[in-house]
Amino acid sequence: MKRIPSLLSCAAALVVAFSSANLRAHESAADMADAAKVLLASLTDDQKAKMVYELTDEERENWHFIPKPFEGDGMRGGLTLKDMRPDQRHLAYALLSTALSHRGYTTALEIMSLEQVLWELENQAPKRDTLMYYISIFGEPGSKAWGWRWEGHHLAQNFTIVDGKVVAATPNFFASNPGEVREGPRAGLRVLAGEEDVARRLVQSLDDAQKAKAVTGAEAPEDILTSAEKKVGPLGGEGIGYAALNPEQQKNLKELMDVYIRRVKPDVADDELAAIEKTGLDQIVFAWLGGIEKGQPHYYRVQGPTFLLEYANTQNGANHVHAVWRDFEGDFGRDLLREHYQAHHKAE
Repeated sequence: MKRIPSLLSCAAALVVAFSSANLRAHESAADMADAAKVLLASLTDDQKAKMVYELTDEERENWHFIPKPFEGDGMRGGLTLKDMRPDQRHLAYALLSTALSHRGYTTALEIMSLEQVLWELENQAPKRDTLMYYISIFGEPGSKAWGWRWEGHHLAQNFTIVDGKVVAATPNFFASNPGEVREGPRAGLRVLAGEEDVARRLVQSLDDAQKAKAVTGAEAPEDILTSAEKKVGPLGGEGIGYAALNPEQQKNLKELMDVYIRRVKPDVADDELAAIEKTGLDQIVFAWLGGIEKGQPHYYRVQGPTFLLEYANTQNGANHVHAVWRDFEGDFGRDLLREHYQAHHKAE
């Protein structure tokens, strides 16, 4: 006869589970290291030579989101999915899954799949290929300090791990062309719907006085202003501050921040959001340029003392979305790596 566990034994089990969770507080970092090691172990020496760099290599910050040449001058660094065996590709996708939330991972796969849509729309253009995404590893996975990157057209994911913790998940770039697929079997697909809809709901909820502050221009810029710069700084203080929003609008703005930052694993996203709140929500500013109705070219940004979320949808008849999350000091883990190396050298 089965016995019903006592309350005491259930409580003990919960304590053990809670303790185990605390011991793996930075589970994403451990999962990344494990997945990277498995992927590397599957590669040939020639493949490893393409994928692996020193952590200090200048290639680390050589990122972009445009469709770069697949060979010759200007091509990306790293090993492509195309240059992997099918089994190796599965291991590469497993590595990507250790970094992104369920929604983030699904979005990344959909972005890569849009290269097929563009290939069809552009008469089988050779620059469109769903397997031309490049994986680069910087340093030794599982070591005191290392990093990795997944990059190709419209997708750039950069992660830095120091002392067993993911200390940076930026630059973090997602984009979608088309913004909405308008024909064919995938008609209606909007890969980055949240980035647009949540922000538009916020700007349309503003009263006239609030709009006068938030909407800083009738014309939207052609693209995100930071482009793929290696290091970025604040873009100015124009816009409406968090404190000038009503409670529902403040909730809306925090939801918009979640759309970007919760693309990554929950433990990493929680740390990032806690750091942002620590600097003061009242210092966050929301600015919008362009039309506020669906289909009109538009641009917005959410900016705090340490971070920037930037979005543009102006190209291809306002049906081509670029959305990026940047950290002014923390991109590529610069600030934490600096502290790590200073402490390391001091210890020596």
